[in-house]
Amino acid sequence: MAVTFSDLHTEAGLKALNEYLSGKTYISGDQLTKDDVKVYSFILDQPSTDLYPNASQWYQSVASKLDLSFPGKAVGVRIGQGAAAEAAPLKEDSKEAPAGDDDDDLDLFGDETEEEKKAAEEREASKAPAKKKESGKSSVLLDVKPWDDETDMKLLEEAVRKIEMPGLLWGASKLVPVGYGIKKLQIMLSIVDDLVSVDSLIEEHLTVEPCSEYIQSCDIVAFNKI
Repeated sequence: MAVTFSDLHTEAGLKALNEYLSGKTYISGDQLTKDDVKVYSFILDQPSTDLYPNASQWYQSVASKLDLSFPGKAVGVRIGQGAAAEAAPLKEDSKEAPAGDDDDDLDLFGDETEEEKKAAEEREASKAPAKKKESGKSSVLLDVKPWDDETDMKLLEEAVRKIEMPGLLWGASKLVPVGYGIKKLQIMLSIVDDLVSVDSLIEEHLTVEPCSEYIQSCDIVAFNKI
């Protein structure tokens, strides 16, 4: 059975990830790639070391490399509706997922048949000239701070995720205590560099109406090319 991004919230999905990572440092081998960032964004907490030692070690390694570890337990976390639909299967990390696919079609760890490999090679060859012109992408971790401890963090997150623009994809999020009963929202996003400016996203969308009703300020915690 194909393993999808949504399955990573289940024991079966984590077990499959753990088995896949046996003998590997990262998803695609010994180097950190955008595949690791994609899968990492769909796992809300570090997998159990006892139950999933390979997945747990991989999670720690990715977190240390990207400086994306989140203190505390996730509260009110949810994954963006379009995240799984727009993410490509790990087996084909250099290709875009066809428009209209949903996460039921995403096979993370399935074996490719000879026909699939041949079709993939043909698609790759036909796209080669265009790929030279593709814009770079980045993974960003953002701190979104409320006005006070009375701010409704659920409504704050909803306001953030309502912001849509070409080249912007919201990922996983967590609420992190900052003191005096106040919690901040830490949220991952991926951007197409030529289409989205994080500074403009903050200044022109997140800290103005209607978001400014809930958001006091935003800070970039980590910015990594993928």
